[in-house]
Amino acid sequence: MTEEQKQVEVPEKFKSIVSEIEKMSVLDLAELVKILEEKFGVSAAAPVAAVMAAGAGAADAATEEKSEFTVELTSAGDNKIGVIKAVREVTELGLKEAKDLVDGAPKVVKEAVKKEDAEAMKKKLEAAGAKVTLK
Repeated sequence: MTEEQKQVEVPEKFKSIVSEIEKMSVLDLAELVKILEEKFGVSAAAPVAAVMAAGAGAADAATEEKSEFTVELTSAGDNKIGVIKAVREVTELGLKEAKDLVDGAPKVVKEAVKKEDAEAMKKKLEAAGAKVTLK
């Protein structure tokens, strides 16, 4: 999804339905989709993405509910030695493995990490001069 949202012209006959959907939370939308799938015997994988894009703030709420993150080293920056030390600290890798990871940036440092741990890792790596992305 791009940063600028596409403006969609909603036909008059659907305006009331769309306005109700925009008021719903992400959890309510997910429940609604399951009910519709069961009622009509269809899969709504693509329409769910469209509904979530149209819902006000729905994408932000979905991001907040994510419980596991991948910590990716985007760039080592100028302080490569400090970043290698930080990588070793957060991953318990050996010196050669940490150096190879830093040299090969962008690389995944750790996968399936809790939000708090991922943010702590990001903070340590950024303090050492690295650029880090949480996915």
